[in-house]
Amino acid sequence: MTKATLPRFDRRISRRPRTWVAQCGSWCDLNCDYCYLADRLKKNRMSPAIAAALAASATDLTADGQPIELVWHAGEPLGIGIARFTELVKPFEQLREQGLVHHSVQTNATLITGAWCDFLTAHGFTIGVSIDGPAPLNTHRVDWHGKPSFDRTMRGITKLREQGIPFSVIAVVTADSVDHPGEILDFLASLGPTSIGLNIEETEGINTTRPTPTLAQARRFWQATIAWGRRHPETRIRETSRLGADLRQLREHPDAPAALIDPIPTITWDGDVTLLSPELAGVTAPAYGDFKAGNILDQTMQQILDGAHQLTYVTEFLNALDTCEATCQFWRFCHGAQAANRFFEHGRLDVAETNYCRTTKQALLHALSATVRKETSTCN
Repeated sequence: MTKATLPRFDRRISRRPRTWVAQCGSWCDLNCDYCYLADRLKKNRMSPAIAAALAASATDLTADGQPIELVWHAGEPLGIGIARFTELVKPFEQLREQGLVHHSVQTNATLITGAWCDFLTAHGFTIGVSIDGPAPLNTHRVDWHGKPSFDRTMRGITKLREQGIPFSVIAVVTADSVDHPGEILDFLASLGPTSIGLNIEETEGINTTRPTPTLAQARRFWQATIAWGRRHPETRIRETSRLGADLRQLREHPDAPAALIDPIPTITWDGDVTLLSPELAGVTAPAYGDFKAGNILDQTMQQILDGAHQLTYVTEFLNALDTCEATCQFWRFCHGAQAANRFFEHGRLDVAETNYCRTTKQALLHALSATVRKETSTCN
């Protein structure tokens, strides 16, 4: 199995990941209804030793001159405090100055202060803020006492704007908000972000019982989003921009092979490394154990990646990609989607289609097709 899997791994997955996710701490000050993280009440924090080991591996894997984006994620990254965060980024400073590592952080913005603005600016962070829309559509983002986080997030955003710090926004689109695309987009655009990301709520991690938007709702949502984007071309919407780039690539290079999938190594606070989907970190299952590919204190990232083809869940994911390519008409636009959605929806990774595929990838393409048909019919 290993020999047969290795060529398939190298045909599909890159051994030079350009996006790394570092979970600097597990704690979060919020208890969002749809959160997939189980340990967000625990105050685990990454040690400087793990950051140093990670930086050593980053040095090796950027020797080709291609930079890495290091995404600080997990609970609420700013929850570890400025002093610890300063210790964690220190080993990367030379790489950052050489343009080989770029820091980014995804935050709920509730903890942002002037001091945090100074830290983030000094280390060249790209900032993403999580907010789902205006207050009536942001009700699933609450603290541990059930109190809305909206005003606190807005104070953090105001602080970023006062300091002239660019930021993007990401919104989770729930069954409650999916029928309000205009309200969501108008509000998010009013914040002045560099881009807007729209995540249709997914079944993953411990978020397994909440209703998620239906396929019909998702199609209507994306069609309205496309129409909104055409009326506001100055605002970049991540999903429609990516679809446009895919369509241009297909038109200009129709016979080009699919780009290698970034394995997105996720490094947890204790140095464990999980591949393919950050949502698999910290998860256990009888068939796959703990999804760990190794620990950065015991192996370099290159060694971990070199052995990744032997992991059961990676092999199953490759099987799923083979099936997708052979059977799915949307393959050229999604290239197999995400591993975690397969596991959380079906309990295994060798299945092809998921609800994530349908509501995030397929529905968007259907929406674009419907838009084109409508415009063509109007013109005729």
